[in-house]
Amino acid sequence: MRHARVLVPAALAACILAAVALAQSTVTPVPDNEPVRTLPLEIDLAKTDWGDPAAGQAKAAVCAACHGVDGNSPIEMYPRIAGQSERYIAHQLALMANGQRSDGMVAVMLPFVQDLTAQDMRDLGAWFATQRAGSGLADDAEVDEGPYAGMKFYEIGQKLYRGGDPARGVPACMACHGPTGAGNPGPAYPHLGGQYAAYTARRLQEYQAGAMGADQPLAAIMAQVAKPLTEQEIQGLASYLQGLHDRADDEAAAAQERAQAP
Repeated sequence: MRHARVLVPAALAACILAAVALAQSTVTPVPDNEPVRTLPLEIDLAKTDWGDPAAGQAKAAVCAACHGVDGNSPIEMYPRIAGQSERYIAHQLALMANGQRSDGMVAVMLPFVQDLTAQDMRDLGAWFATQRAGSGLADDAEVDEGPYAGMKFYEIGQKLYRGGDPARGVPACMACHGPTGAGNPGPAYPHLGGQYAAYTARRLQEYQAGAMGADQPLAAIMAQVAKPLTEQEIQGLASYLQGLHDRADDEAAAAQERAQAP
């Protein structure tokens, strides 16, 4: 579409310019707006103290809608974070706030993390680290096709989790995440046991697709681990992890029930 040309008589133009000049000389300038707040470029967790669970509990009220009061989310699209290590939670919050992590549901998290201090992140991590992680059930249906035909579905994940697949360069998952999926708080390998299968599968798919590259160096490790996996293996791993938990948790729960019995 062509733009129509507008011709202004010279006299009218002169009047307009004079009026503008008068307004600029007599009207008090409007002060500039406050600078737009942007996310910090760096959050240094090293300049903090150990997280305080009590302080973290108070700060975690806004987390409950998605992650549950105790970190066991009632909604499968959001991860269980109960029992996760303090360091891992604080590190992930810092990556989101710094803009270094933008995958998955991070856009939902941003309004909640952008005002947190580094100490807030450690306090939140400490609170959720003290909570008991829940767990679900693994799928024990028999596989009727493919290379794993005859195995139960969760056994596909169990095989990879415990022994990996050296021929394809897939290490045993438990080497980093522990035999019960409890993770390793030292290098900040996350707790995986009891995690929702749908969430775990989505994360593995994101690693496989290279969507997690900003979370270095751990994301680079996981991208290599996930790359050779088939969709059946991803779903089998996710199912196995959903039912994985420490037997001691069952014993503790049973003891608590006995203690509360009349």
